[in-house]
Amino acid sequence: MQLVFRIMFIKDYLPYYKRNLLVAVPVMLSQAGQVLVQQVDNMMVGSVGTIELAAASFANSVFILGMVLGMGFTLGLTPLVGHAFGAGKHKESSSLLYNSAITNTVYGLFIFVAMYSVSFFMMRMGQPEDVAALAIPYYRILVFSMIPFILFFTLKQFAEGIGDTVNAMIITLIANVVNFGVNYTLIFGKFGFPQLGLNGAGIGTLISRIVMALLFLFLFLYKDKFRIYLNDAVKSKIDFQKIYKLISVGWPISVQIVLEVCAFVLGAIMIGWLGAIPLAAHQIGIGLASITFMIVSGIGSGTTIRVSHQFSRKNFDGLSKAAYASIHLVIAFMSFTAFLFVILRNYLPWLYTSDPAVIAVASQLLIMAAAFQIFDGLQVVMLGILRGLADVKYAMIIALISYIIISLPLSYLFGFILEMGAVGVWVGLVVSLGIASVLFLQRFIKLYNRLIKQ
Repeated sequence: MQLVFRIMFIKDYLPYYKRNLLVAVPVMLSQAGQVLVQQVDNMMVGSVGTIELAAASFANSVFILGMVLGMGFTLGLTPLVGHAFGAGKHKESSSLLYNSAITNTVYGLFIFVAMYSVSFFMMRMGQPEDVAALAIPYYRILVFSMIPFILFFTLKQFAEGIGDTVNAMIITLIANVVNFGVNYTLIFGKFGFPQLGLNGAGIGTLISRIVMALLFLFLFLYKDKFRIYLNDAVKSKIDFQKIYKLISVGWPISVQIVLEVCAFVLGAIMIGWLGAIPLAAHQIGIGLASITFMIVSGIGSGTTIRVSHQFSRKNFDGLSKAAYASIHLVIAFMSFTAFLFVILRNYLPWLYTSDPAVIAVASQLLIMAAAFQIFDGLQVVMLGILRGLADVKYAMIIALISYIIISLPLSYLFGFILEMGAVGVWVGLVVSLGIASVLFLQRFIKLYNRLIKQ
């Protein structure tokens, strides 16, 4: 009722829509660019063959677990820097940059070793043998991209904490151009280079992520806005209290994201038990859904920045309006994309493949994707709000309940016991997202009322 009541006063939120979008649009484009790199890979690989597309789906489903475990850990830097920056504590921001760089580097190396080790068990995950054989070398190339990926996200999250979201967008767009060029050259063997197929796509992703890290590092070295913080950061000392704070915020965020991704990854593995065609269709459905997800994820990240700045200034009315303005934007956008998924369900899969069997299954999955659009968008923006308040542990518990305890059994029930196949697996995902979004919203309302009373 509170949400409906607030929507009745849209005009009060117009200035907040503008401010939120001013911060969020560059993040949206940056986040969408991250996914676009993967989707360009999938579209090009899909033109090579269905087995290659299924192998990409399998490898990416395993890789994304480690990727979000690393990426999610860096997200804890944004609200902490946002609180310090909003309060005018610039030395504190620099110290956080230094300590996060050390913490994230050590953590990133650990993730790298763990992820590479997983590749030795991929043949035993119940996937078709020809699919797994192609997926493993591609996956190992992707694992090497984790190191520059973590460096890029460390610098990106700091920049967003101080309110700069444009540079990450520009760098990501440049990386997309690099990725497309390398993919075209190596997947299809152009300009005298060997035809590497799926592995060529992996090399393109690796090179583009190295470019992203180097370009952001260049900005910190030579752009005054960032060099001020970098100069103070190199004079800082290891502060175990700050490292503990970074871990206490970053780790729950990381685990929460992993739990959500786990539901999708394990769902993909279940679908892989059904064969290469349903798995390739799943890759198409999840790929298209991930584009809309990353756009609203950009709104969520922008909301984290806006809420953290308002919270540090104790402007609780502005905090509330910034939060609900983002909720309104996400509901409107995801309603529109849900409509598009239904109307274009028989046409969008053609972007990835011409296999009629894959297209038939993918069109059914896009109806399911439409069903969870609003829930997915709402849970993303609610997480952005809670992160802006540095309230992350409760979200981790909600994620465990929704994405593991509820989602996985339902996916297996509908997919295999009730024999609904890939569509049934997606039913569990839809239900879990709906439950999570409602619980996250209730948590914010409770926290906000507590702030007002205090």
